[in-house]
Amino acid sequence: MAISFFVSDLHGSITRYKKLFQKIEEEQPEAVFLGGDLLPSGLYMFTSKHNVPNDFIQDILKKNFSELKNKLKDKYPRIFIILGNDDSRADEISFKKIDSEGIWEYIHNKKVEFGKFNVYGYSFIPPTPFLMKDWEKYDVSRYVDPGCIPPEEGSHSINIKKDDIVYSTIKKDIELLVGNNDVSNSILLFHTPPYKTKLDRADLDGKTFDYVPLDVHIGSIAVQRFINNKQPYITLHGHVHESARITGTWKDKLGETYAFSAAHDGKELALVRFNPEEPEKATKELI
Repeated sequence: MAISFFVSDLHGSITRYKKLFQKIEEEQPEAVFLGGDLLPSGLYMFTSKHNVPNDFIQDILKKNFSELKNKLKDKYPRIFIILGNDDSRADEISFKKIDSEGIWEYIHNKKVEFGKFNVYGYSFIPPTPFLMKDWEKYDVSRYVDPGCIPPEEGSHSINIKKDDIVYSTIKKDIELLVGNNDVSNSILLFHTPPYKTKLDRADLDGKTFDYVPLDVHIGSIAVQRFINNKQPYITLHGHVHESARITGTWKDKLGETYAFSAAHDGKELALVRFNPEEPEKATKELI
C-alpha cells in the first residue's frame, strides 16, 4: 500500500490548500485524510478579508478536488473527510452532496473500507469555552471543565432537541459507531485528540477560572479510554494547535495504537505522510 496524507485544521487558509493540492498532484497518495476545521471561521464575515470566497466549499474545495480527479483519473486518491468544531454543521449538507458526486467520502459517524483496513470518522469534541456548539458534546458524563460552556447553552447552526444534546455523550456515540467490532486493523479519523496524551496539551499553564486551575489537557477521555481498551491500529487527530510545539512531538503510542496529530499553530501546512502498512515510519513536514 502506498503513502497516505493526513492534514487537519487548515481553517480556510487558501495558501495551505494550494500546497495540499500541489502535493496531491505531485505525489499521488493512495488516500488523503482531512481531520476537520477545514473552513474559514465565521469571523471572516465581520472582517475586511475580501479574498475569502463566498462559497468556500464549492469554489475552493469541490473545484480543486474535481480538477485533481480529472487530471489524475485512476490515480486520484480516496479523500476521507470529517468536520471540526470550527466548521458549521449546516455545511454538512454540502459535504454529503459532494460525497454523492464521488469527489470525496464524508465519513463522520461512518465506517468505510480502505483496502484491507476499515476507516471510521468522528467529529465531536468535549465542551470548550467557545459559544459555537455544533460539534461539541459531553464527553463521558455531564461534567464540564471550569470555564467551559455546556453544549446546550451555546449556539447551533441546525435545530437539535435539547434532550438530544443533554443526554448525548462522545462515549455513547463511539460505542454505537464501533460496537463489538475488532478495530485492531482500523484507522480512526477523529477531530479531538485523546485526553492526557502528547497530542492534547493546551497552552493553559498557570491559568485559572474562578481561582480553579485549568487542566492543560483538553482531549477526550472517551477517546482515550476507547483507544486504551480497543487498541485500534492507527488514530488521526487535530484540534489542539499548540500541542506539538509544547510537547515537542506530533505523535504518540497508546499500547499498540499509533496516534498522529496534524494540528499546527504556524502558518505552514502540516502534512503527515504515513503508509498504513508501516505506521512506525510516519513523517510530518511543514510546508
